[in-house]
Amino acid sequence: MAHVAEIWRHPIKSHGREALLNVMLRAGECLPYDRHWAVAHEAAKLRDPGQWAPCANFSRGSKAPLLMALTASFDPASNTVTLTHPHQPGITINPDLPDDNARFLEWITPLCPPDRAAPARIVKADRGMTDTDFPSISLINLASHKAVEAHLNQELSPLRWRGNLQLSGLDAWDEKSWVGKHIRVGEAEMEIREEITRCLATTANTRTGERDADTLGALKQGWGHQEFGVYGYVTKPGIVHVDSRVKVIS
Repeated sequence: MAHVAEIWRHPIKSHGREALLNVMLRAGECLPYDRHWAVAHEAAKLRDPGQWAPCANFSRGSKAPLLMALTASFDPASNTVTLTHPHQPGITINPDLPDDNARFLEWITPLCPPDRAAPARIVKADRGMTDTDFPSISLINLASHKAVEAHLNQELSPLRWRGNLQLSGLDAWDEKSWVGKHIRVGEAEMEIREEITRCLATTANTRTGERDADTLGALKQGWGHQEFGVYGYVTKPGIVHVDSRVKVIS
């Protein structure tokens, strides 16, 4: 039976992830506090810092692979995010405070390539800074992940794909047939709108931040595409927890 194996949230876009046991999904919204903040770089062109903007405006793992080794923990009570990385001591910040913003920039800059636009400020949008122009939930099929591992003959962490919901109990690539359909996940329902086109971020090891797997080459050589996973739009609210059943309903 298809079910949710893991739930992941990314409080600051491209800057770490944390596992959840359950989550309340709301219609027309991202997973709560997922990509709640993002790190605009010095070349960003943001019309309004309070609105969604394309990913090209932000520091991200495709340009700075060391970011892929970050972990995060968000505390809603204090509005703080704790970040850890194997290359330096951890840090706890309130992303909305100017002083903490400055501390964060000093902390994160050594993890970013010097020949790329440097991180400049943390911004928050009126919705999650996902890579889609609509509030999305990303779903990853672990059987498809296993297929990529087998093609590369290499063990990979599913966290490379930065999905919100990791799904078990499916055949490889079943999710590709879901586009345009509706699924039920736990008590929630969502419309699967599009596949996820992958970038260089997935080539980096989530423990070390080093690029060590040609995931994009595997997708192209093995299956003739660069897509992995799908984006859903929540149409009916509900609680989703680890082990929640997943079912195509229309």
